[in-house]
Formats: sequence, structure tokens, C-alpha cells
Amino acid sequence: MSGLPKRGKLLIAVLIGAAFTLSACATVKGLGRDIQSVGQAGSDAINNN
Repeated sequence: MSGLPKRGKLLIAVLIGAAFTLSACATVKGLGRDIQSVGQAGSDAINNN
């Protein structure tokens, strides 16, 4: 995945986060954690060249 541009990495992170959100959030608390993890994944994808 190191050959992907930042935008591609961010897109992959968002898609993975969306999959987790749609499949694993049964409660409001769980949804909050899922949203936070999506934000973290996006941040990590942007900061890892």
C-alpha cells in the first residue's frame, strides 16, 4: 500500500471505517467509537506518507 497516494490511502481508510460502522455499531456508544476510529484511520493515512 506504500505506492498509493495519500488520497487513495484516505479513501481506503474511510471505506474500511464505513464497513465497521455499518456492521458493528449496535449502540450509540458503539457508533461513537466507530466514528472515532474512522477519524483516527484517516489521520493515520494522511500522516503516513
